[in-house]
Amino acid sequence: MNRAFPWKRAALALFLAAVVSVGCAKKQTVRSENAGAASRESQQAGAPGAIGEAPVRETPVTEALKAAEPTQTARAAEAAGVAVTEEKPSVFEDVHFDFDKAALRDDGRKICQTVADYMKTHPRAKILIEGHCDERGTAEYNLALGERRATVVMNYLVSLGVPRAALSTVSFGKERPLDPGHNEEAWAKNRRAHFVVK
Repeated sequence: MNRAFPWKRAALALFLAAVVSVGCAKKQTVRSENAGAASRESQQAGAPGAIGEAPVRETPVTEALKAAEPTQTARAAEAAGVAVTEEKPSVFEDVHFDFDKAALRDDGRKICQTVADYMKTHPRAKILIEGHCDERGTAEYNLALGERRATVVMNYLVSLGVPRAALSTVSFGKERPLDPGHNEEAWAKNRRAHFVVK
């Protein structure tokens, strides 16, 4: 028997493993369910204080999920041949943020109150909070900013009485824009926290 044959087979296996691992690299997302890291990030972002706002709307989740359609922006982008990331529809409005900020605005607090009211009446529900950014800035910076945005929303929901165990966060940074445009109107839509009911 030839002793070089097993060596060649091992070298070929290593080469193929290297090619597969380099060729199948995925985009990085940041997922956090760690309470300690979440509270540190929310302190850096400046967590809001007011708690007693009234809910904005009361739509049963099952009806809203059945009625969910692609947004006009997504339909227009598809017609123009632009790829738009498909995201799971949400029964809740997105929480929007100012440029380069992770602090909740008053409209965001009202949306969070609606989510908290839903969670209190549906104790088995779980929600994933996605943090998104506009296209400006580096991928690494926007992943961190998206995580801060999702964490601020999560911490505010906890302050409204939602159990932390029912919430999780993920940051997509600038990788999943809602609006593919390259102007202030599109950027304002993309700076958001999106709720996915699990």
